Amino acid sequence: MAQPAQWRFNCQLPSDFQPKPLRQLLIDEWYLPKHLIFSLKRGQRVLVNDQYLPVNFDVHPGDHISLDFLATDFDHPYSNVTPDSAATVKVLYEDTNLLVVNKTQGSKTHPNQPDEVGTTLNHVAAYLAPKNQQPYVINRLDQETSGALLIAKNPAVVPVLVRLVKEKLIRRTYLTWVHGRLNSSQGLIAMPIGRSLTDKRKRQLNGGQPQMAITRYKVIGRKPGATLVAVQLQTGRTHQIRVHFAGLGHPIVGDPLYAKDPRQQRLLLHSWQLRLPLPFSFQHVTLTASLPETFKQFEQQKH
Repeated sequence: MAQPAQWRFNCQLPSDFQPKPLRQLLIDEWYLPKHLIFSLKRGQRVLVNDQYLPVNFDVHPGDHISLDFLATDFDHPYSNVTPDSAATVKVLYEDTNLLVVNKTQGSKTHPNQPDEVGTTLNHVAAYLAPKNQQPYVINRLDQETSGALLIAKNPAVVPVLVRLVKEKLIRRTYLTWVHGRLNSSQGLIAMPIGRSLTDKRKRQLNGGQPQMAITRYKVIGRKPGATLVAVQLQTGRTHQIRVHFAGLGHPIVGDPLYAKDPRQQRLLLHSWQLRLPLPFSFQHVTLTASLPETFKQFEQQKH
């Protein structure tokens, strides 16, 4: 099947839009990188009311904006992920630009080898193949972490979504059960995380090449010996939630690296809610990913 060589985006500016130069709309409101704006300008592929307009001219409420991107605008216009079965794909949200799926616990986010299959991205590639679309990974979840996972469907929105993630304009809330009783109903953990000095699979507080990590949490439930916590990240370090709560002496239930639970107890960490601005629009969506069975089974256990 032939790959698309062009992607078009259309938007009408809302009635409450404050007039500003077209360049500022593209940079400040739609988060386009400057090299893509240069390509659009050079090819006269950014139109206002069906006419080319220099990017230093103002745009106004009600104006129609059209953007045309070509495959040659991107270093990697096609993701080329090998399609696998689409049976496990649970769609939380989909539009022409992006997809949010409820990732299955135990599934890797993306392949690490060119011909690897069996990952969430392989499954999504099979789901999108009939639409002649491909998945582009934006962020990842650990293999044992379930829940909302954001995937782009064309190369033009990839740098936009990456910037939204980097600037914390996409708000993700995790749910997790941790061991023990957290005495504070809410709190902030600000402790550097680096590489483990003894186990290359792990991270540790103040380990090798540490970087500051900030985690906010709020207690939303309790049971004997465990606390249910809603967590938001202000930074995005590897294993951040897992290392921070282990560092407090309250490791996540079922964590194979940082807790001492029986092997059959699965990790109870779930990407629960996602709020994001939609690219090339002025809309936001808030999505909730249903909890896996492992959470429900743990809640019903008696200690």
